Parts: sequence; structure tokens; C-alpha cells
Amino acid sequence: MRVVFMGTPHFAVPALEALCGHAAPGRLWLAGLDIVGVVTRPDKPAGRGRALAESPVKQFAATCGIPVLQPGPLRRPAALDQLRQLAPDLIVVSAFGQLLPPEVLSLPRHGCLNVHASLLPRHRGASPVAAAILAGDAQTGISIMLMDAGLDTGPILAQRALPIAPHESAGELTARLATLGGELLIETLPLWLAQSIVPTAQDATRATNTHLLRKADGHLDWDLPASELMRHIRAYTPAPGAFTNWQGHLIKVSRASVLVPADDDTPGEPGTLYLARTADGETLLACACGEEALSLEVLQLEGKRALPAAEFLRGHPAIVGARLGAPEASSIAPVVGAPSAIAAELAEPDAVEPRDAGEARPADPGA
Repeated sequence: MRVVFMGTPHFAVPALEALCGHAAPGRLWLAGLDIVGVVTRPDKPAGRGRALAESPVKQFAATCGIPVLQPGPLRRPAALDQLRQLAPDLIVVSAFGQLLPPEVLSLPRHGCLNVHASLLPRHRGASPVAAAILAGDAQTGISIMLMDAGLDTGPILAQRALPIAPHESAGELTARLATLGGELLIETLPLWLAQSIVPTAQDATRATNTHLLRKADGHLDWDLPASELMRHIRAYTPAPGAFTNWQGHLIKVSRASVLVPADDDTPGEPGTLYLARTADGETLLACACGEEALSLEVLQLEGKRALPAAEFLRGHPAIVGARLGAPEASSIAPVVGAPSAIAAELAEPDAVEPRDAGEARPADPGA
């Protein structure tokens, strides 16, 4: 059984890893699987140095000694010729980032199977994980789909649901879905190859569509209710990042929680930062929203590391009382000397893995 795998980001690696781990004769197919090639995006500049970076799928394929193709758009005649030379019996796709042209879809006798990070037909397209969090869905999941010419419109071979944790970010949920995708792929493939599965057509009347995430999507509108902003922060962490601005500087907020004030001291203007005390006496860095408030737990000033709120305030205590998102031109004044009493008053959240603002982030897995 000659298999070609197509994928790019971290999300796709567990599916490829599962195929490699079950390629031996008798595991999924009596004669075994021969993974004859991996197709991924061309290397592209990344990070501050703009050095060429290999995709996670390419890196994993190299460790397994699998030939890697990076042809760019598959509609190009040269790309189609490369695929025809591989003569695949089956193509497995996971977060590849391209629609497959009809010439590719018709190439393998067992079809092209896609590992998609949603319960189709809900959340078709490029950003299903972020969309599920933004919508407040209680669960999402993995769909194994027989691909057709549309965008995630093909019939379903298998699905498995996964509950979404209340404070889970898109990055955390993507990692869990990636593992589930590899597992469900391995369970589904033998049944499909044995012709034991009847594909189920999607109900187009229940379909929802997602779009490719842009940096602008991460902008925080403090006039919105705190619960909606909380979903916004979770959906856009780690990429493209949920952000606001203060004194002309961009600040990312990567962890927050809805705060119900214990008193009537909440500032009336959305976006205003203040120190809040909870009913049990805990002190938090809070931001007023259109409804209720958010406790901001992890912040990252542009060009700096992500920091817990207490540590952030040691360097920038003047942010308390400021209004985030307000157009200001003044720069941030550094604080020299002992840690601020304001910062010391805060209850420090769990430690955060420091990240450089220029570090590459995994993309939301789509078609």
C-alpha cells in the first residue's frame, strides 16, 4: 500500500507519526504501508533573523528517512508529475493548507483522506479550533473525511468528540486534537481499506465556515462583555495573539479569567486597569469590560517576554489606572529600584514559560 502524506504544522505530526508507527506488515494492511513521500509547504523565513524554517512535518519526515516534496501549488504541472511518479494508493492529508485539485483527488485508488480538527460540517475551513472557542462550543473533535473538490465538504468516515476545557487556549486544544487525530486515523484506516465504512454525506444546512486568521483578529475590544473577551483571548493564543495597546505600545494578553467584582469600585470606562479584591481577599490586576471585568494574568509587552501580572507590574506600575486601547503617544517609563508595592500586593499566578515575542507559533489546523 503506497501512501503519500500531506501536511505542514505541528497538528499534522501525530497523524504522520501514527502512520509510521503502524506501517509494518499486518498492522493496518496485510502487506504493510509504504510511505513513499511527504508533501509539505516550502521552507519560509521565520523569526527575527528571517532564516528559512522547515515545517514541523518536514522535520519529522527527515527523522524517519521519508522523501520530502515541497512543490508549492499542486496545480502546477511539475507538482502533478512528481505526485504521479509516487503512484500513491492512498493520500492522507492533515492541515496541508491547499485545496487538492481534481487531478490529485483522482490519483489514489483509495482516495484522499483528511484529518480535520472539528466535528464537520461545523467549522469548515482554516481555523476550526479558534472558531469553536469563539463560539463557546462545549465540545469539538476530529473528523476523518473523504476529500472532494470543496473546502471540507466531503463525506465523513469517522468522528470523535472532545470536550473543551473552560480555560483552554487554542494552542492547548490543538495539541489534544492532534493526538486524537492520529488515534482516530489509525482506527479508521483498516476499516476504510477493507471497504467496511459507508461514507456519510455532510448536512450542508448545518455547515459553518471559518477564515484564515489575521493579526487584526486578535485586537481586544474592551466594550465587549468579559466572557466574550475571555473566549477571544483563548481563541487567539498563541497565534495570532490577543492584543491591546497602552501608551503607543502593543501588549499581548495570553491568560485571563472573568472576574465578578466583590465591591462597587469597578471603573466605569471599559479598558481601565485597576487592582481588584475578590471575595476571599485576593488582589488581582483587573480590566473593566463592557460587562463585568477580566483578571489579566499573563501579559507581554512588544519585544519582551510574557510575564505574570505581578512581574509585569514590577517594571510598569503606572499601568494601574490607565485605560487600555486609548490613543496615547507617550512612552513607557522604566522603573529602577526595588519592586513596587503594587506588584507585591498582587497574588502571583502559576509560573509562565517565557516566550520571546518573535518566536514562531503553530497555526490553527484547517483543511
